[in-house]
Amino acid sequence: MTGPVRIVLVDDQALFRAGIRMVIDSQPDLEVVGEAGDGREALDVVARTAPDLVLMDVRMPVMDGLTATAELLQRPEPPRIIVLTTFDLDEAAARAIRQGASGFLLKDAQPEFLLAAIRTVHAGSSVIAAGATADLFRAHPAPAAEPPAAYRELTDREREIFALAAKGLSNSEIAEQEFLSEATVKTHISRILAKLGLRDRVQLVVFAHDHRLV
Repeated sequence: MTGPVRIVLVDDQALFRAGIRMVIDSQPDLEVVGEAGDGREALDVVARTAPDLVLMDVRMPVMDGLTATAELLQRPEPPRIIVLTTFDLDEAAARAIRQGASGFLLKDAQPEFLLAAIRTVHAGSSVIAAGATADLFRAHPAPAAEPPAAYRELTDREREIFALAAKGLSNSEIAEQEFLSEATVKTHISRILAKLGLRDRVQLVVFAHDHRLV
């Protein structure tokens, strides 16, 4: 049996961190193992605690969340990162996800949504707030680019599953829609990620939007 998901909170408001810590620590499968008030401190806390996941505020003194996210994701075996933002369609959130963050959350999200998002990102089987993520990339599109040759190497079935995953459907939802087992969908997703050189489903969503495939 694995232990609880280990989480580091990064935000310059101590009161906000205290509230989030209370919500997370009330769950038996989640645990806050460290806190930081800016990006520079976050790098040290993450190095010391080796968390599974970081909740990272975007705007902070000393070092902002974008810079800290970029540095953390260059480390070997980096944690998954969810960026926290105060308003929808934040360009900084779009940039963080393109850098490799696993999603974004509004700071006034309901506690239940926060907990579900943490579990979703840790499980890696779907994308948090798929509709909001799609809106974010529509609001802040990258310059249009032709799909690379690797995309043309996907089979017809892989392209079907790619399209559904790009819309944010989970493995179980794709399995139901395509009349496949969940294990088969998982295998297809792994092959698609490998062929396209992508790390996870969030990067798949970014790839799909940046190449106008959704």
